[in-house]
Amino acid sequence: MGSGGDGGNLKNAIVAFLAPLPSILFYLSFLNSINASTGSEGDSLSLPPLWTWCYHHPLLLANALFFLNVNVLFWLIGHVQDSHWMIDLYWTVIPVMLVHYYATHPLAHFNWWRSRIAMLMTWVWALRLNHNYFRREGWRWGAREDWRFTDMRQQYGKHWWWVSFLAVYLSQQVFLIGVTLPLYVLHSVNEPLNIWDLIAIVVSVCGIIVAYHADTQLHDFVTRNSKLKELGKPMVPNLDKGLWNYSRHPNYFGEQLWWWGLVIFAWNLGHGWTFFGALINSMCLAYVTKLVEDRMLKQDYRAEAYRIYQKTTSVWIPWFRSSTIGGKDKSN
Repeated sequence: MGSGGDGGNLKNAIVAFLAPLPSILFYLSFLNSINASTGSEGDSLSLPPLWTWCYHHPLLLANALFFLNVNVLFWLIGHVQDSHWMIDLYWTVIPVMLVHYYATHPLAHFNWWRSRIAMLMTWVWALRLNHNYFRREGWRWGAREDWRFTDMRQQYGKHWWWVSFLAVYLSQQVFLIGVTLPLYVLHSVNEPLNIWDLIAIVVSVCGIIVAYHADTQLHDFVTRNSKLKELGKPMVPNLDKGLWNYSRHPNYFGEQLWWWGLVIFAWNLGHGWTFFGALINSMCLAYVTKLVEDRMLKQDYRAEAYRIYQKTTSVWIPWFRSSTIGGKDKSN
């Protein structure tokens, strides 16, 4: 799926840049109206009804913009292009947009240093994930959609047009708004920095570093295997070096560290309830882990090696490999 050639690559790049403009322009209009209407004393009573609602409900506004701009518009674009590739790219962009939205909303109330640290980390996380996305896709825009969506397209057939709205887009709203709730809390509570902020920073940064190295090792492995295949030589059945020697999915582990590190920020500010977003994301990733491993076992050249790998190596949390291959798969 997706468009090939330089023309298709340029077209997809233009579409990707234009797609979020409705939300951006709407929000900038809202801010301009606030600045023009509130006056020097910040009186919000003179706002028209729409802007009054946007003013008093920042989290609901974020959800409304996500629903209309991402769920509806991206869904329509996906069907026109016959590929839902763009949501994969915007998984890395939307958190950056949200952290700036929460920080600039007129009701934002926060510690300046905590806010800037969170912004910087979110940008680093996004740049890392974007780099990995384009590196994996051969530096092309929209070369293909996520293989899970392609499988579901085949599974649901003629019903895919509406199932895709729920499975690809509405579900992403739950995940992305959920996991970024700590960024909302960060910009709703103004408390001095303390030791828990340092712990949150360490956990989050460690997550970014682990995910980067795991994805780089995976990319190098896939690249080497592709070259071996081109030369007609046997491919290496399994990656079990570096971080992958201690975990079957160290990239997923790093990603979870990042999101749970943000939860520590929110918990420290008295909003531990935001953990449910990271929990839902972790549960979803557990299901994705199963899908990935089932896919590995369907590939004849690596099935036997991967079964041994499952029995000797931790699923997510890095740990020393077992010296025995009997018994149940490791599941920690």
